[in-house]
Amino acid sequence: MRYRTRVTAPAAALLGTAAALTAAPAAHATPAPAPEKSKDNPGPETLGDPVYPDLGNDGYRVSAYHLDLAYDATTALVDAAVTLEIRTTQWLSRFSLDALGLDIRSVRVGGRTAGFEQVAEKLRITPARPLPPKTRVTVCVEYTADPRRALPHTAWVPTPDGFAVCPQPNSAHTVFPCNDHPSDKADFTFRVTVPSALRGVASGRLVRVENLPGDRTAYTYRSRHPIATEVIQVTVGDYVVKERQGPHGLPLRDVVPVARAEALEPALALTPGLVEWVEARLGAYPFETYGLLPCNSDDPNAFDFTGLETQTLTLYKPNYLLQEERKIGSHMMHELVHSYFGNSVSPATWADLWLNEGHADFYGLLYRYERGWADSLGLTTMEARMKDTYARGDQWRHTSGPVAAPNAANLFDSQRYLGGVLVLYALRQMVGEDAFHAIERAFLARHRDGKASTDDYIAVASHVAGQDLSGFLREWLYGTTTPRMPGHPDWTVTPVTPSLVRPHRTGGHHDNSATL
Repeated sequence: MRYRTRVTAPAAALLGTAAALTAAPAAHATPAPAPEKSKDNPGPETLGDPVYPDLGNDGYRVSAYHLDLAYDATTALVDAAVTLEIRTTQWLSRFSLDALGLDIRSVRVGGRTAGFEQVAEKLRITPARPLPPKTRVTVCVEYTADPRRALPHTAWVPTPDGFAVCPQPNSAHTVFPCNDHPSDKADFTFRVTVPSALRGVASGRLVRVENLPGDRTAYTYRSRHPIATEVIQVTVGDYVVKERQGPHGLPLRDVVPVARAEALEPALALTPGLVEWVEARLGAYPFETYGLLPCNSDDPNAFDFTGLETQTLTLYKPNYLLQEERKIGSHMMHELVHSYFGNSVSPATWADLWLNEGHADFYGLLYRYERGWADSLGLTTMEARMKDTYARGDQWRHTSGPVAAPNAANLFDSQRYLGGVLVLYALRQMVGEDAFHAIERAFLARHRDGKASTDDYIAVASHVAGQDLSGFLREWLYGTTTPRMPGHPDWTVTPVTPSLVRPHRTGGHHDNSATL
C-alpha cells in the first residue's frame, strides 16, 4: 500500500491544532460503575491487563501512598508501614492489594482493624463493614520485608550497605502492598529511617530531616506529581547527594556512593546538557528534580539491566557510568526521555510499552547520530539504522509478534524498542518533521501526569496532523507483515527464516544500551 509522505498543513496551523487539543480536559478511562445490587461484593483481583492479567485490582483507585521504611543495618531487615488513600468505585465487602514476600502484621481500614489473608500475590482485606461506592478511606498495612529473601521475582536490589529498588514491570508489590499497575498512579510520600552513618533517599524532593534517638535519621521525600508503582525509587546506602543546577534553574541531585563520587563526576556532569537537548524537542522537563543513582553494587547478578527510569532518580550500574561519553551519552538520553514517555505519561496497559521504549530509543539514537557517534552496528545515521531495522521487520513480527501486541515473554525484546523506533520513523516520514514534533508535544501535554494507550497516541496523531492516521499506524503497530516505508520505496524486507532465534533481548526486563 502506498501513502502520502507529507501533510500540507503549515507548521503554525499544526501547532494551533495541538494547542486546542491539549486544552481539552483529560478523559477518564474508567467509566462510572453501574449501581451495585448487593453489598456482598468482593472487588475484582485484576485490572485485566493483556500482558499481566493477574496484576492490579479493581473496585477502588488509589490517590496517595504514604510509605514508611525503617532499615536495620544489623539484620538487613526493613520494618515498614504503608498507608493508602483510596476511593471506592463499587460496594466492597472485600478488596485486595498486590503483595509478595512481605510478612504482614496488621491491616486497618478507616482506622478499624480489618481481616486479611495472603493468597499467592494478593493481600485480601475484609473491612469491619462493607465500603459503599465513592467512599474515601485510608488503608494502613504494617509489615516486615527482607530485601535478601528469595522470591520468584523481586524489586529489591541488596547492596553491601543497604538496598535500592527496581520495580519494573511487576515487582513493586515485593516492596510494599499496592495496586501494582501503571494505570493507577498516585501521589507518594516516603519516610526512610536509617542509621545516621547512612543516607535514605527516594523519588521526589526532600521535605524533612529528623534526628532520632539511637543515632538514627529519618528522611522524608514527597512527589509533586503522581508516580506509577513500577517507577518508584527508595534507596539506602553510604551515599553523598551532589546537587547542581540544570536549565531554567531545575534542581539536579545525584545520589552517589561516597567511595565513587570523584570517579563518577564526569558522567554526572553531562546531565544539564542532556536536559537542555531534550527540552528543546519535548518541552520543559516534567518533574521537580532529576538525577542519577549509581547503585552501590558490583555484583553482576544483582540486577540484569544498565539503567532504569525510576521517577526523578534514574538507577544505574555504577561501572557503566565510568565509561567515556560516546559510550554512555545516548543511553543516558534514553533514560532521561523516559521522564516524558513512561513516567509523566505512563502506559495504560503493558501492551502499550512501545510508547515508552520506542520513544526513548528514538531520541537516544537521534542524540547519538547528531554527535557522529557510531551505534552498536557501526552505523552513524538514523536513516541507515532504520533501513537495517526495516529489513528485519517481518522476522521480528514472526518471532516476536507485532510492535503493540507483546506477551510477558517478549515484552522487553527489540520489537518494543527498535520496532517502536521504526513506527515513529515511519510516522515522521508520513506527516513531515513539523507535524511529527507537534504530535509529540501534544501527546505529552494532553496526557501529562496520567496514562495513555496506543489508541490515545493514534487519536492525537490524527487530530494534530489533520488526517485519519488510524489505518496507517495500526498497520505498523499490529500488522503481521511490515508495511511499505513512506519516502523509501527502495527499502526491502528480508524474507522470514523460521529457524532464526528471537530478537535480541534488551537486558532482562529493563532498558539496555545494546539497542543504541
